Amino acid sequence: MNDVLAQAPVVLSESGRAELAYDLLAGLDVTPDSGVTQAWETQILRRLDQVDDGMAKLIDREELRRRMRIRMTGA
Repeated sequence: MNDVLAQAPVVLSESGRAELAYDLLAGLDVTPDSGVTQAWETQILRRLDQVDDGMAKLIDREELRRRMRIRMTGA
């Protein structure tokens, strides 16, 4: 990996890093498993239905980050 690419995550904004990560993953030469793709689509639709029906408890981004930090660091 060259130095310019290695420094990209440091100088990019959060949305820029997300876009870079997406592009890198999308560029992998992987044949999608149709069963996995279908399972994800089913799960996404189920969760959207829960949101639409008022069954899902939504949290804001800061709360999500707080919970993820706790899970990742134990603190």
